[in-house]
Formats: sequence, C-alpha cells, structure tokens
Amino acid sequence: MEYRQLGKTGLQISAISLGTWQVGGKWGENFSHSNADTILNTAVDKGINFIDTADVYSDGESEKAVGRLVKNRSEKIWVATKCGRQLNPHVSSAYQPAVLRKFVENSLRNMGLETIDLIQLHCPPTDVYYRPEIFELFQQLKQEGKIQNLGISVERVEEALKGIEFENVTTVQIIFNAFRQRPAELFFKEAQKKQIGIIARVPLASGLLTGKFTANTTFQPGDHRFFNRNGEMFDKGETFSGIDYQKGLIAVAELQQLFPSGTNLADIALQWILGYSAVSCVIPGASNVDQLLANVQSLHHPALTPVQYEAVKKIYDTYIKPDVHQLW
Repeated sequence: MEYRQLGKTGLQISAISLGTWQVGGKWGENFSHSNADTILNTAVDKGINFIDTADVYSDGESEKAVGRLVKNRSEKIWVATKCGRQLNPHVSSAYQPAVLRKFVENSLRNMGLETIDLIQLHCPPTDVYYRPEIFELFQQLKQEGKIQNLGISVERVEEALKGIEFENVTTVQIIFNAFRQRPAELFFKEAQKKQIGIIARVPLASGLLTGKFTANTTFQPGDHRFFNRNGEMFDKGETFSGIDYQKGLIAVAELQQLFPSGTNLADIALQWILGYSAVSCVIPGASNVDQLLANVQSLHHPALTPVQYEAVKKIYDTYIKPDVHQLW
C-alpha cells in the first residue's frame, strides 16, 4: 500500500482508501452487517487505514459497521464521516449549529467512538459556505474533543474554493475522475497553497469507468444509477458523474482503445487520479470483497505516461467537457 499525507491534518492515509456508501450490499439492497464486516476487515488486511462513511448511509448502519471495525482491530484506522444530509428539506436554513451538533453526537454514538478523526459537511447547499457560524461550531466541537478535523464534501468547484477560505477546513472531498476533470484546474492549485487534503470520490463514475457496462446493462430500481440519472433524488453529478449514459459508453470505448487489449480499465481510472500529487486518496466503494481487492490491485498497474494523459484529455474534451465541465 502507498500512503500519502492528508493535507494539514498530518494524517498518513492509504492512497486507495474505502468509501462505504454500498459496503453492506449493492445500492438498493438491505444492509448486510456480515458482508460489511468482511469487506472492512479485508480492507485493513490489505493496508487500508482510512474509511469514509456518513450518517445517512443505510440509516446509520454503515457507521455502526465502521465503529465495530475500529474496536475489533489493533491497527490504527482513521475514520471520516459526514453530516447534514439527514435534513429534510435539505436547505441552508435547516443547517443550524444545534442540529449539526446533535448529528455529530449521534455519529459518535453509532460508532462507539469518543472522537471523530474527520467530520465532513455532506454536500450542503451553496449558501451554507457563506455562514461563518456553521464553521465556528466545528471549532467548538474540536475544542471539546468530539472531533479532530473538519472537512467538506462538495458538489461544485466553486463550493470547494469558498469552503477552504475557512481556516479550520482541512480537507475537501470532491468528485474527480477521467470524466470529471475540472477540479485539477484552479482548485487543486489553491488547495495545495493551503495544504488542503483532497479526497477523490466517485473515482469510477459510478462504475462507468470499469468498462463493464453496455447499452443493455440494467440496474435495480433501488440503485441510484436507475432512478437518479436526471437528478431526481439528489445532485445529478453523483450518478455517472452527470454524464449521459450512452455518450459515456462511447467515451469509454474510446478509452479502451488507448490501452492494450485485456487491460483493466478500472486500474487505469484509479491510476489516472493518483497521478495527481494534489490528491491525498481515492475512495472507491465496494459491495463485495472481489471489488475491494480489485481496487487495491490497481496500485500495481504502471503509472500513466504523459502521452496517455494527453490522450485521455482529448477524449474528455471531445465527448464529456461540453456537457459537464461548467456545471460542477
């Protein structure tokens, strides 16, 4: 395993870490604690020491599984969770210090922890980034020992740039992959100036960048790739990185032509992200152990060459950029 520093937190975390949105089963299925335990423990066995979860993942069941992992392992495991998405309606006015404090305390209780290594605002409305009292709350929680670090999970580059103006923001979780390249422009430069840790999420564009999907692939009704393609339930950019599915398949076919026959495109997609020194870690999810092992195995794939990076950019510029670049 390769380890990188998570910005000014000083934490040394695994370059391939683990996101737990679907760790207890595929999207839309009932949560399986036995499946989650197997995936999480295998992750630690393979050197992963940074786990990202959220209070809304399977209504707190994901946090409970992560807490159980921490208590049952001797290795140091850094835990990141998120808060805010329980609010309904999910609007800026619903973000109140007392409510957020309760969310943090509930997460501590779910995980059985005394402190949270990294708490992140979970893709709040843009207006929240203009409310200093929200960020002051987390400074208070740090002084109380309930959290160690504050981060933000964002939908848009503009939100990331505004968020890192607050001194106590240490990390930004953002969608970044070969089909979502805008963060590598201005944001990465500004983040590095401020020693902000960057956590790359949705690295495989909801599986599109595995190269395993076709026009005939079907998804279960409870899977966001079935019901959220046009942003019906949450930001459209979270599903296939906001790309039209059919156009995405065309771009994937072009990507596959860049590499030798039989190359695992997921390896390429993860290595493409890790080629950016500004990135602290990537957090692909896994609904089974095989997916987890495949993600870790990608570290053994050779780094992409400058010529390959340029070829990937050309495909992005041709098929993806006109539709999504300016939106996120």
